[in-house]
Amino acid sequence: MKNNFWIYMIISCLGLTSCKKEGDNSKAIEQKPLQVTCYQAVYEKDTVSLKLSTLKDGTITGNLVMKEFDAPVKNGEIIGKFSGDTLLVDYSYVEGVTDKTTFKNPLALLKKGKELILGNGKIETYLGKTYFVKGQPIDYENVKYKFSETDCKE
Repeated sequence: MKNNFWIYMIISCLGLTSCKKEGDNSKAIEQKPLQVTCYQAVYEKDTVSLKLSTLKDGTITGNLVMKEFDAPVKNGEIIGKFSGDTLLVDYSYVEGVTDKTTFKNPLALLKKGKELILGNGKIETYLGKTYFVKGQPIDYENVKYKFSETDCKE
């Protein structure tokens, strides 16, 4: 009985150490981008800046800063891929400078020529992850933010 305990313990340890963590983005962040493009959207008193890096495997990474009037600045990283002409990303951000709570939301950007349009869609949270609701369309017509290409500033 004692030997069985150790055999099960060793098998369990081997199983746990061999599991690959899903969603590991460290490789994507370390790659040198093939292309870097910057965008900016202005709506009334709001300004949103977006910097996209295209990696060799098609992954898109970047930074998104939302400066909305009378609201804390949202500053964070995006990672995702194009599906046709739609860029689907996860946006991980913090609000303001004092709150270090990280939020994560999905974003969908439609590429039309040199413009990106931030769509509005119904989202839901399931098991701690936020998704666009399947079967519900994303609206790219009645939107606040339409991004135009700009020069990248370091």
